Amino acid sequence: MLSDAQIIDLARQAMLTAAMMAAPLLLTALVAGVVVGLLQALTSVQEMTLTFVPKGAAMLLVFCLTASFMVGLCMRLFDTAVLPVIAP
Repeated sequence: MLSDAQIIDLARQAMLTAAMMAAPLLLTALVAGVVVGLLQALTSVQEMTLTFVPKGAAMLLVFCLTASFMVGLCMRLFDTAVLPVIAP
């Protein structure tokens, strides 16, 4: 049985890992959205569907580049936090 402190620590580590995994994709979406919005404002092209393709392409590229990093984070979380709880 896990103590309260262990449960809180496991939840903290899981949330920190989730935030670290989501950060590259969220920052990419933010930057791509700002750049496309700026280009739309400069060219006076106000097409709502225009933002999806560059943002999706940028996020796909960043996901492909950071997939091994994300898998490594998941494996590290499992090795350091989950595995000791399952098999003490």
